[in-house]
Amino acid sequence: MPFAIERVYYLYDVPSGAIRGGHAHKELEQILIALSGSFDVLVDNGHTRERHSLNRSHTGLYIGPLVWREIDNFSSNAICLVLASMWFDENDYFRTYEKFMDSLRETRR
Repeated sequence: MPFAIERVYYLYDVPSGAIRGGHAHKELEQILIALSGSFDVLVDNGHTRERHSLNRSHTGLYIGPLVWREIDNFSSNAICLVLASMWFDENDYFRTYEKFMDSLRETRR
């Protein structure tokens, strides 16, 4: 593990066609694991967008700070386990893509 686990939570019973995530974190690190079923994760670091399909419980996807993420294409029995490096802190979130990109531009100056 690249970080100490401070919080664990699950996403489950996500309705067909729904998108979860839709945010980035300033400091938080996460690992997402498909415990059951499958789902896709779009990650965007401001330069590159990649889509990862998770469908094996022995494989996780690490998402570091300052990476936008969207989770979609949930199968009917999907359970997404999230291991996080911090407790919930609303101040750690970028809730809009525009604010996320503005922050990246500021840090690159």
